[in-house]
Amino acid sequence: MAKNSFFSCSPIIFCFLIFFLYFVITPATCANNGTDGAALLALKAAIDDDPFGALSSWNETMHFCRWQGVTCSHRHRDRVVSINLMSRGLVGSLSPHLGNLSFLRSITLQNNSFRGQIPEEIGRLRRLEYVEFSNNSFGGEIPRNLTQCRNLYYLNLIDNDLTGTIFPELGSLSKLEAVGLSRNRLSGTIPPSIGNLTLLNRLSLGDCGLEGVIPVSIVQLQNLRLLQLAGNRLTGHIPSGLFNISTIFVFTVRSNRLEGTIPADVAFTLPNVRNLDLGENQFTGEIPSSLSNASSLTAINLSSNNLTGPMMSNFERLTNLEYFFLSGNNFWGDFSFISSLKNCTSLKVLAVSHNLLNGSLPDSIANLSSQLTYLSLSSNQIHGSIPFGIEKLLNLTYLDLGHNYLSGPIPSSIGKLFKLQEINLEANRFTNDLPPSLGNLALLNHLYLGYNNISGNLPQSFSHFRNLLTFDLSHNNLNGEIPREILSLSSVSISFSLAYNAFTGPIPQEVGLLRNLADLDLSNNLLSGFIPNSLSTCVSLQRLHLEGNSFDGEIPAGISALSGLQDLDLSRNNLSGPIPSFLADLRLLSLNLSFNRLQGEVPSSGVFKNRSAISVDGNNDICGGIAELKLHSCPSSHPKKRKFPKVLIIIIPTVVAGSLFCILMGFVYVFVYKRITLVKSRASMESLKGQFMRLSYRNLLEATEGFSEANLIGAGRFGSVYKGILDDGETMVAVKVLNLNVKGASKSFMAECNALRGIRHRNLLKILSICSSTDFQGRDFKALVYEFKPNESLEKWLHHNAEEESEQDGNRKNLTMIQRLNIAIDIASALEYLHFGTDTTIIHGDVKPSNILLDDDMTAHVGDFGLAKAISNLSRDFPANGSSSAAIKGTVGYIAPGMLLNFYLFEVS
Repeated sequence: MAKNSFFSCSPIIFCFLIFFLYFVITPATCANNGTDGAALLALKAAIDDDPFGALSSWNETMHFCRWQGVTCSHRHRDRVVSINLMSRGLVGSLSPHLGNLSFLRSITLQNNSFRGQIPEEIGRLRRLEYVEFSNNSFGGEIPRNLTQCRNLYYLNLIDNDLTGTIFPELGSLSKLEAVGLSRNRLSGTIPPSIGNLTLLNRLSLGDCGLEGVIPVSIVQLQNLRLLQLAGNRLTGHIPSGLFNISTIFVFTVRSNRLEGTIPADVAFTLPNVRNLDLGENQFTGEIPSSLSNASSLTAINLSSNNLTGPMMSNFERLTNLEYFFLSGNNFWGDFSFISSLKNCTSLKVLAVSHNLLNGSLPDSIANLSSQLTYLSLSSNQIHGSIPFGIEKLLNLTYLDLGHNYLSGPIPSSIGKLFKLQEINLEANRFTNDLPPSLGNLALLNHLYLGYNNISGNLPQSFSHFRNLLTFDLSHNNLNGEIPREILSLSSVSISFSLAYNAFTGPIPQEVGLLRNLADLDLSNNLLSGFIPNSLSTCVSLQRLHLEGNSFDGEIPAGISALSGLQDLDLSRNNLSGPIPSFLADLRLLSLNLSFNRLQGEVPSSGVFKNRSAISVDGNNDICGGIAELKLHSCPSSHPKKRKFPKVLIIIIPTVVAGSLFCILMGFVYVFVYKRITLVKSRASMESLKGQFMRLSYRNLLEATEGFSEANLIGAGRFGSVYKGILDDGETMVAVKVLNLNVKGASKSFMAECNALRGIRHRNLLKILSICSSTDFQGRDFKALVYEFKPNESLEKWLHHNAEEESEQDGNRKNLTMIQRLNIAIDIASALEYLHFGTDTTIIHGDVKPSNILLDDDMTAHVGDFGLAKAISNLSRDFPANGSSSAAIKGTVGYIAPGMLLNFYLFEVS
């Protein structure tokens, strides 16, 4: 009644009200209209780049309600209620003037390049309901003022650079139905207050860097349809109530540290689930039995957990299944489950690698979905051959059957899978030649066929691989020359490896066409000739391995152009000439030039400053370098003339005469006691009968840590010597591994066995075992196992540089005259025993300082009987005068000066 009385007042009051509404309210509205237009122009001013002209209409020639992407209210005329600038390529920041658009309800900036912070002024937009800022580069923290936007029901900040934590106050926005914060750089935990958002149906917090446990309060979100928590560091158990929210259709917690078991009835308690992604966690137990009835599932991921038990084989009802990941667990059984997947007509991905499955692949693999693009069964225990009919999987782009026990030839039918982009068949037992039909796979990017027993030549059809990035045929028995056409595959940019085969001939000049290649490995073949200078055009090379071949000539100057090279290995070849100074200018992290015939001074700069990064062992004619290399100093190119001291004219003859007298007395000592030595040696031989160790290829592989370069202590023409520790953890051995690809290696092995078969002497290197077996690729393997002598060879004692020895190597000293005499006596005693101490005369044939090994007591032991010859009558093998050079074996044109006297006294006497 009072209200009616108010509106029935005098006309004067009514006119006053009309005046107030017209002259007060209306100007304010006009002012707000101007504010919206000014705010929009401020937004435009903060944009640095507008490549598609999305804001070209934002100018004063047109009313702002008609600007592109701007929507105004019909009820509140000329007030902006929506801005939509999705996918316009805009670059810039978001102006704080956004807060002046007080009627704004929706703003969409998705898929642009906005950067900087989201302005706190956004909290002034009390009518705001919808915020879509995904796929930008916004940084800083999530604005806390968003909590003032009480009407907000949609918040999507996915795929930005936001930092900080998810503030607990977010739980006060009770109208929120969708929250997306995935793919940011957040930290902290999931706040328990998230459970207050009871209307939430989509929660996306994946790849945020969150940690801690999943709060129990999350089970209050009974309307959830999508739960995305993947790619964080979440720990503990999944709250059991989450598995009872029947509305969920996407449940993904992949790549966390969650533990516990997966409920056996998970498919029943989540009846609507389409995507169940629990991979890459620490779950235990068996595959949930209810999964076999989850007909609504389109994706299952249980990979990379600790699941175990038998592999289920009743997946017939999963008719909608598209993605099936079970790799990286401990499932056992056979591959019969493949047959049960025949009804999965939409299956695109099948990954069951890295399990304990065994047996052969069923022929029913050909009945898998024609939509299958990805098949991975690697690292199981598959036997037999690849089934016929695999060519029916016409849409296959990825085939991985590596690290199994598959055998027989690679079927030529694989060449019909024209969509293949990657093949991995490495580490199996495939034999025979490579099928030329593989060359039909024109889309192939990656080819892995290493670690098999494949033989024959490389098919010319492989030159059709015009999209190839990785080419790996290492560790096989391939032979012949490397086809020029294969090295013309300029697309190969990741890796090209033919290592550990039997390829012969030179490297074709076409290797220079691999301009984008990062890793080239042709090591351990039978290649020869010069290293081609055309390598200079392979400017992207980071790793170049050519070791274990027969390359000669000098290190090519073209390598100086490889500015990105980090790892270079040219060891175990026949390279000669100086070590190029340009190697010191490259940014090498590892350089191996060992066991060649290089000469001259070793540089001291660049990689040569780091002893642990280089190896130059086995080059007898090099000098200089850093002190840690212990090389003798290089002779001065302009030696100073010195006046010869007169006192030396008297001293030198005296020293020489004394030395000759000592040597003569040593030989007297040898002949006087030779019978005593003979008796002791024979007694030693009798006591050692039957005491040879039984060592397998596996024992030697483990003892030498896989015949690693770190354990390599020497190399020669017929093989390499590695130090190792047997499995008792105490016995140090030296393992001589024969390179059976080198002509004469087997003959050398037999010669050494024959020579050492019935001899024992304290000054002969003791053989502990002989291994004649096959390696894990089925190739012949022969090795001799000796006692390890810690003081190395006489060569290193005679030719080290005492002035440049490091202080850390205090134990290394010059040999005293007594030590030299004792070593000479030891060598003479050993040779005398070989010639006269047994029923058969044995000629060593290669006596030199590098074959004389010294033990802890500096006792000398003669080793390396690879050129030895056992005869019963010397006259049958040598001319009567005993002076023929035919008796000299070993290094052609060279005999160690220190051994010359011993050689003539014992080896040709």
